[in-house]
Amino acid sequence: MLVALDAWLSRLIPYEGIIYWIFFANYLIAIAMVVSEIVHSRTSQGSIAWILSLLILPFPMTLLYAVFGLKLFDDYAAIQTHSGRVLRKVRAAKTKILDQPSTEEWPVLANVSQIPFLKGNDVELLIDGEKTFASIFEGISQAQEVLLVQFYIIHDDELGREFADRLIERANAGVRVYLLYDDVGCFWLPRAYKERLRRAGIKMHGFNHRHRFLRFLGPTRIQYRNHRKIVVADGKEAWIGGLNVGDEYMGRSKRFGPWRDTHVRIKGPAVLAADLSFREDWQWATGEELTGLPTSTAVEGDQSVLIMPTGPADVLESCAIAFDDVIGQSKERLWIVSPYFVPDTSMETALYAAAMRGVDVRILIPEKPDHRIVWLASIAHAFRMITHGISVYRYPGGFLHQKVILVDDRIAGVGTVNFDNRSFRINFEITLWFTHERMVEDVEKMLRKDFAAAKKVDLDKRGARPNPFMRFLTEAARLFSPIL
Repeated sequence: MLVALDAWLSRLIPYEGIIYWIFFANYLIAIAMVVSEIVHSRTSQGSIAWILSLLILPFPMTLLYAVFGLKLFDDYAAIQTHSGRVLRKVRAAKTKILDQPSTEEWPVLANVSQIPFLKGNDVELLIDGEKTFASIFEGISQAQEVLLVQFYIIHDDELGREFADRLIERANAGVRVYLLYDDVGCFWLPRAYKERLRRAGIKMHGFNHRHRFLRFLGPTRIQYRNHRKIVVADGKEAWIGGLNVGDEYMGRSKRFGPWRDTHVRIKGPAVLAADLSFREDWQWATGEELTGLPTSTAVEGDQSVLIMPTGPADVLESCAIAFDDVIGQSKERLWIVSPYFVPDTSMETALYAAAMRGVDVRILIPEKPDHRIVWLASIAHAFRMITHGISVYRYPGGFLHQKVILVDDRIAGVGTVNFDNRSFRINFEITLWFTHERMVEDVEKMLRKDFAAAKKVDLDKRGARPNPFMRFLTEAARLFSPIL
């Protein structure tokens, strides 16, 4: 292969000496990338694969590594430090919105997010698209000063155009509107859609846009995506959850049919944490620090909420640590719902240990696939769960996209985190944690209906086990778990 490449370059570049210098320079770059991978490695398996590939085949692996492999987020970490996360607990205590008992009961969550549980919130569980976007659009229409809006996917379809119309109407009314989207999730979003929003005075930006392709100090790291979905209105009210902006999320897709998803509306002091997460993302994406935004610590209810942003810029694998801790504390019940169930070894071990403790461990996954390889890998992992005494259910009523976890009667989590390595270690995500008994009961009631509508996988039933060819495909897909 190298001989053929050398011959091709010889025809392209007539001066032979230049070719050797190109190879030499590329190999030096590969060595520098190997050093970077060793220094910033988080998982040995992935790092070894990159190191061997770079040393054996420096071209084109240096190009691929520049796009997919670089893990340098020092600039984002600096933004987090500058934004004053570490002082949030002190400020919360001074303003008397700190929920000390919940923070002490779940110290890992508080340390991971660097933001404590905040009390005094009004919280509403929003089930599926109609209810979610009715609430979001009402909140947008009532905004008077600032709207902070962030989605992983925005489509130029019926819902997407209504979404744009709502934002433009507020911008025309004098409201400052900031819209952040992910470059990968919105890859097919037409330029005309973006320009229409910008002409209305809306500040719209892609998360990775400032860090352009093959810029050494900030390449387009399309492997590291911003998967958060956040809307903040006037610093007082926020919406966070699993739904993106597109007709399929309203159940209008012929391919998927009904779309099962969950979002949450929050009004109260915890909105400060959603505001902080957006401002950090915006500053990293644009270089612009948002100041002078309205915030409020007014008590709006009686519920406690912890908002936990996580991502590859964190010093530790914070999302995985948080979920591992919550799973490890389960005593009676551990219910997990995820469209993509591709756990790594540590998460598998935590689930097996919970089952061995006698915990009622249930996993709910979709029956219909949207990403074929991930779906195949999920099947392989699901069968491994069943053989260890864990109950697995498949949701047949359309596509299941919600990301929810319920532990005993103590805590519930709703957010953007899928139960896979990408969400735990690669993507920028956000999770809401609730300890108030009313929200925990609401989540339990919701999940009981979902499990009742699902089908439990029983390996003893005829046809339940995959045929040899299907088993080969699922196990082969499982090998790609670290990057799915």
